[in-house]
Amino acid sequence: QVHLVESGGGLVQAGGSLRLSCAASGRTFTWHTMGWFRQAPGKEREFVARVTPRGASTYYADSVKGRFTISRDNANTVYLQMNSLKAEDTAVYYCAADLNYQLETVDYWGQGTQVTVSS
Repeated sequence: QVHLVESGGGLVQAGGSLRLSCAASGRTFTWHTMGWFRQAPGKEREFVARVTPRGASTYYADSVKGRFTISRDNANTVYLQMNSLKAEDTAVYYCAADLNYQLETVDYWGQGTQVTVSS
């Protein structure tokens, strides 16, 4: 059975940093794009960042560009370094994986990790 497990969430003051991790198990994600989405209270889930197989390329939502960095150190582990955090970054962050290059569809989701930024 496939599992994506996020960790690293928590409470941080505005301007601070957090690093999220996602460890996948149950299969090898060599050919999958992996990424992060988030969902704030009362809002729809939105795309944050993605990284293609072997870390060849990355893509970010405009709202996080220049502040967040996605990386991948093997087929099954992906990270999200979040700097200069803002109150509006408060959300549950979900790890995702799919063979679709742009993560327009998602076959695998993690359970989510809460990030709370206090202003």
